[in-house]
Amino acid sequence: MDNCIFCKIIKGEIPSYKIYEDEKVYAFLDISDDMTGHTLVIPKKHSRNIFDTDKEYLEAVICAVQKIAKHYKELGYDGVNILNANEPCAEQSVFHLHFHILPRKNNDGKHVYPVLEKQNNNLEEVAKVLKLDK
Repeated sequence: MDNCIFCKIIKGEIPSYKIYEDEKVYAFLDISDDMTGHTLVIPKKHSRNIFDTDKEYLEAVICAVQKIAKHYKELGYDGVNILNANEPCAEQSVFHLHFHILPRKNNDGKHVYPVLEKQNNNLEEVAKVLKLDK
């Protein structure tokens, strides 16, 4: 896609700090520099988000996410947050599928997981509405 910043990064039109690359996936440091090692993992084939990504590219991306997360653990990180947003209502801001990997250390003082208030839903009713059959 011509105006997609991530497609431009894949093409080398915009510089990036590459962490990993294979035939279907590119991973690089997020320029926000908000956490050491904040990594973005993207498919090389443009898709808006999880709703329109080809299965083969989605599988390749999530396998790369796992590979990079394990690598970070081997480097001495204690864990990772993996974040993904799909569509503006979910706070997606770049419309090219991407997963964030945030390497974490015990007691690093960062709180990135959302804190949500209890809704007091009838979970039985919610499950009936959301249930997915094979």
